[in-house]
Amino acid sequence: MSNISSLAFVHPEAIIGKDAIVEPFAYIDRNVEIGEGTVVMSNSTILSGARIGKNCTIFPHATISAIPQDLKFKGEDSMAVIGDRTSIRECVTVNRGTASRGSTVVGNDCLLMAYSHVAHDCVLKDFVILGNATQLAGEVEIDDFAILSGGTLVHQFTRIGAHTMIQGGSKVPKDVPPYTMVGREPLTYVGLNVVGLRRRSFSGEQINSIQEIYRYLYQAGYNITQALERIENELPDTPERNHIIAFIKNSSRGVVRGNMEG
Repeated sequence: MSNISSLAFVHPEAIIGKDAIVEPFAYIDRNVEIGEGTVVMSNSTILSGARIGKNCTIFPHATISAIPQDLKFKGEDSMAVIGDRTSIRECVTVNRGTASRGSTVVGNDCLLMAYSHVAHDCVLKDFVILGNATQLAGEVEIDDFAILSGGTLVHQFTRIGAHTMIQGGSKVPKDVPPYTMVGREPLTYVGLNVVGLRRRSFSGEQINSIQEIYRYLYQAGYNITQALERIENELPDTPERNHIIAFIKNSSRGVVRGNMEG
């Protein structure tokens, strides 16, 4: 049985999973689905189009699936999808999608800290952390295990690679390649996210291989095209190498600069 407070508003068409908890003064709209074991705390607001997974926690004053802050939005049906075991802290806002993609998606095991904002049509994969007051513009994509420290501002359409770490207070106008740390003003590559990679059981050999790839890209004096050509021709064929090459080749905004570039 779900534990729904009599002081909460839950639309009769909303679907609330087994063992979910809805605390007093929460608001749950029509066309909402909430998975088993999820806790919706007091004064949180879950609006039409929300699909929330199992064993999540929605903290007070969070708002999930409000309409996009996008003047092109014309009231079309869309969703905000939250995966399993994700924690959405106080005053977080996750807007639903537009006709562009149809859904805003936050993956499994994510942590969205207080006052962070996820705009329309963003896609966050699994184990992503958004620090306090981090703000994502529309259609941002963030890959697994990325960490955006507090107060980060991300431009629309930007892509952030897996296992990255972004310095707090950063403005992110370009794509951030996987496995890297970026910071400073303007934003630049400052090294590998070595601590994060070790925590996720990357071997020393893998880390050294990734380091060599980024030496070609950012420290050997090549432009991006030259660096990619030499990486493909001179460095071992590994999953990490191929992931980095594919990410950069598919970057429409271009990737962040290196700290040795003028």
